[in-house]
This record gives sequence, structure tokens and C-alpha cells, in this order.
Amino acid sequence: MNKKAVLALGGNAIIQAGQKGTISEQFKNTRESLNGIVELVKQGYQLAITHGNGPQVGNMLIQQMAGIDKGIAPLPLGVLNAATEGTMGYMIEQSLQNAFHANQIEREVVTIATQVVVDKDDPSIKSPSKPVGPFYSKEQAENMQREYGWTIVEDAGRGYRQVVPSPIPKEIIPFKTIKSLVESGKIVIACGGGGIPVYRTLDGSLEGIDAVIDKDFASGLLAKDIDADYLVILTGVDRVAINYGKANQTDLESMTVEEAKQYMADGQFPKGSMGPKIAAAIRFLEDGGNTVLITSIERIVDAFAGKTGTLVVR
Repeated sequence: MNKKAVLALGGNAIIQAGQKGTISEQFKNTRESLNGIVELVKQGYQLAITHGNGPQVGNMLIQQMAGIDKGIAPLPLGVLNAATEGTMGYMIEQSLQNAFHANQIEREVVTIATQVVVDKDDPSIKSPSKPVGPFYSKEQAENMQREYGWTIVEDAGRGYRQVVPSPIPKEIIPFKTIKSLVESGKIVIACGGGGIPVYRTLDGSLEGIDAVIDKDFASGLLAKDIDADYLVILTGVDRVAINYGKANQTDLESMTVEEAKQYMADGQFPKGSMGPKIAAAIRFLEDGGNTVLITSIERIVDAFAGKTGTLVVR
């Protein structure tokens, strides 16, 4: 078949709601989430896998703050993104390798720490909007704001979370290498957590910047750059819905870009949940992409077979 797909795996699939986020929990969740990906490999798909890191990088920020009293210099947010690419890439890579071994599949898996260029004057630098870390009660959130000076907002009625800058990705530095590896049959884990945000100085050099790039926007850019047939955004629901959680909730089998824009304008997709995914789908398709599929990791094979999932098309 040799069709190419970029699979954008949510960070919340690796640390699930109500869990402490221990490494045992994260490995268990990762292993359980990859069965569908193994099936796609059996069907002949060429795959690049991206992943979110909101819970993980948020937890790392808390660890950094806790170390200050012990005289440990905290690492900046941009460097923590690089760290999560390594730790989470390792978990996904090893879990896939073990799954391939169990299924007698000979495919190599490789993780690439991916620098992604952003505009250092992106408006989000001054107006943070990307949720990271755990959910807090209102009282906890107020304490965090006082103690650390964090920006914390209510997140889609689920509690309060820290928000950080989330600039739009402009360029994926090693995309030619990623494309070559994918087309040679390797499974590539790249743009973890949206990638490591960097900007170009006047002389063209790269410098890091403290931000977290939205992984769905980075995944769409990667899908465009490697000429993928599908951008697959894996989330917590089988299908996108309008009037979500209401008596008149309607699950969508498909929608066009124009319909998606109208739903966005009507406030159907909140910024803290489905909004960025739909915005990334629109951007990918308007940049020439072919098809976006949004579904849950558990139903990915059924979604590729047309039994569930939401297709977004031009």
C-alpha cells in the first residue's frame, strides 16, 4: 500500500486522568495504546509518530521549581521540551519495538529530537495559551500564581491549568531526514511535544526559546513536509461532536474545511480541548494536505476502515 500517515498521539494517552504519572503507569499506557499502530504497519502504512507532552512537561516544571530551594538551577521550558522528546520517545520506541518483536515484524523504530523554528515575536509569547501540567482547584491555582508567578486559567470547565506560550511552527529543521527515513520503511518518532522551539537570529543561527509548540500544528506541518496522505489526530473521543455533552450532541462522520470554520466561529470547539485540533486540520488542508482523520487511539484501525472517526476534507 505504501501510504504515508502522520499519527499525532496525545500526551494524555500516556498519563491518563486520575493517575500520578509514575513511569510504570506511563509505560503501561504507552504499550496499551500501540496495538492499532501495529495493525497499520501490518497493512503497509509508512508512519511518522508525533506526541504531545502537556502533562509531562508541566510535571517537569513543578520538579524544577521544587529544586530551587535545594540550590538546583531550574532548566528552561525549551530545554524541558527536548527532555520530554527523549523520555517519551524512548517509551514509544521501546514499546513499539517489543510489539513488533511479538508480532514477528521486522521494522526499525527511531526517535529524532526535532528542532522546530518559530517566530520569536509570535503574539503567543506575550499572551500564553497552551495548557501544561495537571489540573488544579481554584485555591491551588491561586497559590501557584502567587508562589511561581505562573499564568493559570480555567481549562474547559475541567479545572485550572498553567498556560505557557505556544507559537506557530514555521519550519521543521530535519524534515528531509524524517521523510527519507519514513519512505525507507522506518517508523519515525519526531516533533515530540510539538518539537523543540527555536528561532533564527539575524545571522541565521538557531537559538532556543521558552515555549511549547502545539503538537497538532507541528504534526500538520510535518505531514505537509513529508507529503503524507493522512494527518491522523488521536484524541480522547471516537468522533468529533458538536454541542458536546448536551442533549443534542451530534457526532460528525465528516466535515469540510468551510464547515469546520463555521463550527469554530460558533464556539463549538473550545481552545482547551478540540479547538487546536480542528485549527490544525484546517491549516494542513489549506496548505495542500489531503485528508485529516480525528479519532481515538483505541479505534484507529476501525477509523481507517471507515467505521468510526471524523474525516476533515477540503
